[in-house]
Amino acid sequence: MGNADAQAPSSSDNGIKLPGSKNAKVTEVYKHALPGIPGKSIKGVMVEYGPGGYSPSHTHAKSAIIYATVIEGAVRTQVNEGPVVTYQTGQNWTEMPGDHHRVSANASETQPARIHAVFVVDDADTELTISDKR
Repeated sequence: MGNADAQAPSSSDNGIKLPGSKNAKVTEVYKHALPGIPGKSIKGVMVEYGPGGYSPSHTHAKSAIIYATVIEGAVRTQVNEGPVVTYQTGQNWTEMPGDHHRVSANASETQPARIHAVFVVDDADTELTISDKR
């Protein structure tokens, strides 16, 4: 059952808070080397927003392709200069290498929201999310 190369944080892992975020936490929930593609991994990240929570404007690791799905609530997001879009539970979007994630926020002031983001990324890119410099 499972694979020795797969890793997950311990159950006591409470995630991290990105500088500039409010009522938001990010937890890596799995990572696995991609078979036959040396130097590439797939990583699963859970982003949890409390009511009114948000993450700061940011980019991701330069090699990252991200597929994000809302698994609870609704989130507002803006990638690059595109429109601000509200995604509901079950809806998803993709971010490509170099994209700028300008808005990432819970759409509700009263209910929580959660996103599951799947990253395909170079192993050398250890920092997945880089907040904009202010």
